[in-house]
Amino acid sequence: MKAINVHLSEYSKHEVPFHHYFGNGLDSYIIRLQVEGVCEALVDGYIREIVPGDLLLFKPGDIYDLRIGWLDEGANLSLDYYVISDGPGMLEWWEQKKRPTLAKIAEDRRLKAVWHQIVLEKRRLDGGNPNIITSLVWSLLMLIDRAIEEVPDNQSPLAYHALRMRQFIEEHASEALTLQQVAQHTGLSISRAVHLFKAHFGVSIIGYAQQLRLSRAINLLNHSALSLEQIAAETGLGSYAYFHRLFRERYGMSPGAYRKKR
Repeated sequence: MKAINVHLSEYSKHEVPFHHYFGNGLDSYIIRLQVEGVCEALVDGYIREIVPGDLLLFKPGDIYDLRIGWLDEGANLSLDYYVISDGPGMLEWWEQKKRPTLAKIAEDRRLKAVWHQIVLEKRRLDGGNPNIITSLVWSLLMLIDRAIEEVPDNQSPLAYHALRMRQFIEEHASEALTLQQVAQHTGLSISRAVHLFKAHFGVSIIGYAQQLRLSRAINLLNHSALSLEQIAAETGLGSYAYFHRLFRERYGMSPGAYRKKR
């Protein structure tokens, strides 16, 4: 794993007008994710509005022009994650494929969690452990790649809603998840959310959550000493009776029989 040097990484909140400009070109890579509010940035030669879910990717030599609160001083609030870095690892990642300057990604709690760990590591008095930082940034870059790859080709709002629902289910499948919670996450009615998810992924919301839970149950059966009742609770399947029924329907045997077979 080639080293990555992080100069600065933060969760940034702006409540007053702000302008960040490098007219002679950047010396480092900048990755920035808009989390809340709006701003403007130079993208492919044009000043574009940047909204939540917009990911900006800049390489050394790019002109960087970021503006917050310039057009509407009453709407200055802008929150974002960013990392400024360089090193052979960044070069290797960047050259793996063509990188868009602006990409729209669905909200991903896992990506933000890794980014938050980078921020905390850099805040240490010693500037953080370089090996830990390199590992964390590589994890962030891989998550960014996956988030960009999962962006729908047609980039329609409905497709983004469906993707956001899927990520929300993946993050909360081990909990007592309800259709109302999934729908509220994207601001849709329950009936609209149910129809939209099935249309995009070919499986119902509940069906997808069950698949995730059973997949995790298989891992726990293979690699843990938890009781069957504990596995049912840990995976969000609730009672052992429900776990037993779903497992037998999908795999043709009971969870206990599967464990003995290993």
